[in-house]
Amino acid sequence: MPAQRGGPNRGSGTIRIKGGSVIDPHHGRHGEIGDVCIEDGRVVASLPPGAPVFEARGLLVLPGGVDLHSHIAGPAVQAARWLCPESAGGSLPTLGETGRRYARMGYTTVFDAAIAPLLARLAHDELDAVPIVDKGIFLLMGNHELALDLARGGRHDDLRDLVGWLLRAARGYAPKLVNAGGAAAWRRGEEEGEPDRELLVAFAAAGEALRLPHPLHVHLGGLGRPGNAATTLRQMDALREARVHFTHLQFHAYGGRTPAGLRSRAPDIAAWLNAHPRATGDVGQVVFGPVVTLSADAGAQYRLHRLTGRKWLNVDVESGDGCGIVPHEYRDDRLAGAVQWATGLELMLLCNDPWRLFLTTDHPNGGSFASYPVIIRMLMDRSFRETILAAAHPRLKERCALAGIAREYTLEEIAIVTRAGPARALGLTRKGHLGPGADGDVAVYQSPGDPAVSFAEAVAVFKDGVLVARDGEIVAEPRGRTFFVEAPSPGRGAAEGPGTALRDRLETGHAASWEDFVLDEDALARPEAVPGGAAGVTGDTRSGQRDGD
Repeated sequence: MPAQRGGPNRGSGTIRIKGGSVIDPHHGRHGEIGDVCIEDGRVVASLPPGAPVFEARGLLVLPGGVDLHSHIAGPAVQAARWLCPESAGGSLPTLGETGRRYARMGYTTVFDAAIAPLLARLAHDELDAVPIVDKGIFLLMGNHELALDLARGGRHDDLRDLVGWLLRAARGYAPKLVNAGGAAAWRRGEEEGEPDRELLVAFAAAGEALRLPHPLHVHLGGLGRPGNAATTLRQMDALREARVHFTHLQFHAYGGRTPAGLRSRAPDIAAWLNAHPRATGDVGQVVFGPVVTLSADAGAQYRLHRLTGRKWLNVDVESGDGCGIVPHEYRDDRLAGAVQWATGLELMLLCNDPWRLFLTTDHPNGGSFASYPVIIRMLMDRSFRETILAAAHPRLKERCALAGIAREYTLEEIAIVTRAGPARALGLTRKGHLGPGADGDVAVYQSPGDPAVSFAEAVAVFKDGVLVARDGEIVAEPRGRTFFVEAPSPGRGAAEGPGTALRDRLETGHAASWEDFVLDEDALARPEAVPGGAAGVTGDTRSGQRDGD
């Protein structure tokens, strides 16, 4: 069969992507010319001569992108659409368009980072309507009243069992903390205070005991507050021995005492990450323009509403979770927004190891995930980001260190922070690389004269070896998988409940029964279980190395 651009395999899952410049950091492929062979949806070492061919000469060949922290479905996003209909199609694309936008950019996997366990059924239903990409959910637990009682009472075995049962029952992938204990205090009308570091340690220990593929996913206290870097460092230091992921760190890296005095303390946060190789993080980069902010950190969202005067909605769920929603705008001529923009870039540029700090916008909070290509250019092109810096608020340079940072990311580093690194942090061994056995998720790009153009629209995208996008046109919309973790269980399945003592306490004070948390076997359209308790998910993440690789 003659080679052709576009490929004849829209339904076969078998293709030879021939003669491209292959960038696969996981396997040390740094742009040498070669083939990527996919058979029945998986990468293989070779194919017979008559296999279909996609001609990739002069093009870049990378694994499909992996976004490990986004907000694209579920009750919070649904409520944001109600409050902010003006953002439809922009910050809040439809479920169908969400999958298509990711695919056009070459992304093939995305995780929704904050779903209340009691509402996981709705989230899974909506995620199933997101085409093409594989997906999963992180379950909110850090303000669940029973979990808080167990953690504060030193009942660590019971906390471990509750976390594991909730993951199994709701088909979740990882436990998520959002300002642990603080959001619950705000709902009771109490002062939030600084998060209890012993509480963080208890949840981290539960995650480590379950040996989950992705560790505890932590949204620290102090979100968006001037001067919060000091609080951030104290919380991070409490978890210095734990395997943990710190999310949207840009929003937790500020100095100053008031919004008018906001300044970056990204160098301090980056230095901590550089010194603690078990931790990973993502940046939550801000992009100038209108956004919709949504967060289970309801008190922080209320503060943003009071600060900006913009409309506000808070949604509570009876198990102790919820979400605050506020539309917002980051402007380069406003000092606070300009500082936030610079802080994220500083974090990415000052963190020495790209395997441990990944590109996100905390979509839609810092900006749309569709902004990733322009952020990639900022990371790769110092002159481009300095042009933006020069046009921003005139006092920005005295509030940040960005102007003095010469580093420019390489294509290999971009492949790490958008693909190989997030896949490894998630424990998804078939994602983020192009070695034999990997999922046949491949993005083919023009060589980037302008990375913002090249990465905005892939020349071709293959999902499980099937061509799904060609020069910005979606040509197939297969149904993606939903990943969930098979957390170890002390002899009980999700449908049997969490054990008598935990079950009784779970139902005390709530109208919801424990059965309401449990999803039926057929609740996920295309489920794929990832085992917990694996030896390959422990150890340090320095330079991308981890036990079991």
